[in-house]
Amino acid sequence: MQEMKQSLNLTIRSTLRLSEVERLIKKHRIIVPAPSRKGLRAMCEQGAFQTVSDQPSRLGWLIYEDSFWKWVKEMNEGRWPPPAETR
Repeated sequence: MQEMKQSLNLTIRSTLRLSEVERLIKKHRIIVPAPSRKGLRAMCEQGAFQTVSDQPSRLGWLIYEDSFWKWVKEMNEGRWPPPAETR
């Protein structure tokens, strides 16, 4: 029997649900006390995290995991929140 192999040249970015982001913030004590769920939703709407869409899906907000860890790194380096735009 002959086998056919296919290779997928796909890069898949893992995503986190808002509940997982909340859990990670609490577990690693990134911000104490952790932001409320409403606060996390506002952060998604304001662009603090890179999300799959500009609005929640039927699963809620889906945040790219690498974007979340980038935000954590920026927090630790004192680069978040970004400076307000000057007019």
